[in-house]
Amino acid sequence: MKILIVEDEPSLRELMCRELQRENHVVERAATYREADEKLAGYSYDCILLDIMLPDGNGLRLLEELKRQGRRENVIIISARDAIEDKVEGLELGADDYLPKPFHLMELSARIRSVARRSRGGERGFRMGNVYLDPEKQVVVVAGEPLNLLKKEFNILSYFMQRPNHVVDKTLLAEAVWGDHVDQLDTFHFVYGQIKNLRRKLIEAGADIEIKAVYGFGYRLTMVEND
Repeated sequence: MKILIVEDEPSLRELMCRELQRENHVVERAATYREADEKLAGYSYDCILLDIMLPDGNGLRLLEELKRQGRRENVIIISARDAIEDKVEGLELGADDYLPKPFHLMELSARIRSVARRSRGGERGFRMGNVYLDPEKQVVVVAGEPLNLLKKEFNILSYFMQRPNHVVDKTLLAEAVWGDHVDQLDTFHFVYGQIKNLRRKLIEAGADIEIKAVYGFGYRLTMVEND
């Protein structure tokens, strides 16, 4: 999962980042309203952890703009302000949850998993063909047998299984799996290499799904076509 932390307090921002990275999330950070606005203008995320009180603006205005644009990111408000008016306004603007400070990092992780499950209609994982992927347990099963994947291979497959049969641009895929700084790189050889290995492992495991290249666009996860 790709997460954006919008939090101006450096120590808390770093603690949150380390914990979420430990749980295999791709994490980006913003310390101000302006930084968050720039990130959101150029990139997409699965979940946004949004502080209300930022040094140069109100985080609720970011939330308001996201919903106005029809963006689908899950948003969890994290704020020391516990006034009922702030909580009500945030939820009415479309926030998925509200977590007052101080909070335990374990609770933050649980809230993130909870809103992710709700966005999947209550399902714990993703299934396509004979492949099942559980993003919480970080496991993949093919035809009832576990499939051993490296961290990036798992994240790539997870991204595709959330978008079955959709053409995925290689740049968006790289940003989701490696982070927003990927746009500073000159080539996408690292993406090609990981997809090649993932394709091979799926074939060897007898998966009835495959990642196909769409020339000039990117890739698409589809069912295997039987001759």
